[in-house]
Amino acid sequence: MAVTKRKEIRQRIHKRIRRKLSGTAERPRLTVYFSNTNVYAQIIDDEAGKTIVSASTKEKGYGAGKANIEHATKVGAAVAERAIAKNVSQVVFDRSGFNYHGKVKALADAAREKGLKF
Repeated sequence: MAVTKRKEIRQRIHKRIRRKLSGTAERPRLTVYFSNTNVYAQIIDDEAGKTIVSASTKEKGYGAGKANIEHATKVGAAVAERAIAKNVSQVVFDRSGFNYHGKVKALADAAREKGLKF
């Protein structure tokens, strides 16, 4: 029997989540991704196929190098501020197959504190 890799399991869960979630113009999708070194967040309108705003630790001032709770909090706050500047206040949260714990929860809580509703 073949061993299923952790990344493949996460991708399978993400596909299952995406079957049920989709972003609209009124309520776009806030999606997150974590690599070993960076944190990424995007707000996407799936109907138009456009990314409205994005933030990541690759940008200057966010401190790339480790994808930890501190960096996830910074990215969550940044994406929320940018979204509110573009008149987006309600989103659908897409955890991308990651467990809602630790970094994912920190990013979501920071976005909620800055004014996003989900």
